[in-house]
Amino acid sequence: MVEANDTLAHDLTLFGRMLVAFVLSGAIGLERELTRKAAGLRTHILVGTSSALFVILAELLVENFKDLSTNIRLDPLAVLSAVVSGISFLGAGAIFSSWRSGKTKGLTTAASILGTAGVGITCGLDHFLLATLVTGLFLATLRMVGWIEARGLREPDDE
Repeated sequence: MVEANDTLAHDLTLFGRMLVAFVLSGAIGLERELTRKAAGLRTHILVGTSSALFVILAELLVENFKDLSTNIRLDPLAVLSAVVSGISFLGAGAIFSSWRSGKTKGLTTAASILGTAGVGITCGLDHFLLATLVTGLFLATLRMVGWIEARGLREPDDE
């Protein structure tokens, strides 16, 4: 029974990482939602939380199978690569361009999706302060540049 309690406590700790990813990703998604962008609250929450989940799953896989072989190791770069590759397909879908007008749309949305994945990965790695500070930078960037564009001080390059 002790082992079950240890597992439960460990799972709750891991869920805490995902919960932080959920909240921080939601903050970025809310900004995108309020500015009526294609990828909003749901998309960003799912991207950030699932990115944290993939990092945690990689950790759990190694932990669960470490006694089977000395050859089982965690390659953190492979985990990052897999998450970023998957999220990049989603981001690429957010980008479209018009050959008639010569304008490209969705770049900021794609970048916010990728950045949200980074926040989720950071939460999955248990670095909450770093994830929170980076989220603040992302929100400041999205808001500040939007404010500048709204005042005509800069022409919008996206959306």
